Amino acid sequence: MEFQNPIETQDAVYRYEEDGRPAVDHVTLSVPRGAFVAVLGHNGSGKSTLAKLMNALYLPTDGRVLVCGLDTAQEEHLWDVRRHAGMVFQNPDNQIVATVVREDVAFGLENLGIPRAEMRARIDHALVQVGMQAFTGSPPAHLSGGQKQRVAIAAILAMRPRVLVLDEPTANLDPAGKAEVLQAVAELRRSSGATVVFVSHESDFIAEFSDRVVVLNEGTVALQGSPAEVFARSDELQTIGLQLPQVCEVARQLNR
Repeated sequence: MEFQNPIETQDAVYRYEEDGRPAVDHVTLSVPRGAFVAVLGHNGSGKSTLAKLMNALYLPTDGRVLVCGLDTAQEEHLWDVRRHAGMVFQNPDNQIVATVVREDVAFGLENLGIPRAEMRARIDHALVQVGMQAFTGSPPAHLSGGQKQRVAIAAILAMRPRVLVLDEPTANLDPAGKAEVLQAVAELRRSSGATVVFVSHESDFIAEFSDRVVVLNEGTVALQGSPAEVFARSDELQTIGLQLPQVCEVARQLNR
């Protein structure tokens, strides 16, 4: 079954036990099918917590989170939720578990019990999608940061999730690596129709790829809209503590 909004948060709240203060505070969002949604915010804004709610790594303290119509708080749906919403983390080294690229992409498929012949086809296709087919037999330790991140994405893609949730996947990369990963994500979105939620504290690169931008501040939605609508509100973004994309900053200075 296809869902118009494969990710929905309904008045979602998440509190860490240490202080009881909500890291995500009554957030209501809908992520349309096939969209590329960027979630921006400074450190501590709640954006990574929100990403983990979308993959049921965290369960809401209050409110609801629905993934392809499944309530993440219902334990019987947990496995299906994580199959529908694949998660890619900031540090690819935390996701790479094998000594060869092909074996790393195979890991999740083995856990799903995918037949060997289908597994080989899925691995090959996923590596082509992220442009890493030439590195099938390479040790991940020999890859660049951007290449490792693409392998981590391929490992999730091979499991064929409907939604790809990326939590700060370019934070530790140089500009070339950032562009490499974003291009790969944008291309696989075009080729497969996957829904993408891209979490970041950096606004550069985002405007080019995203359909919608959501800005979090202190756990709440401060701004949302198209990239043009959000980045036009430069004073509010700067008050929140976010830098404008360079091209927007140049335009703002020229207008002044």
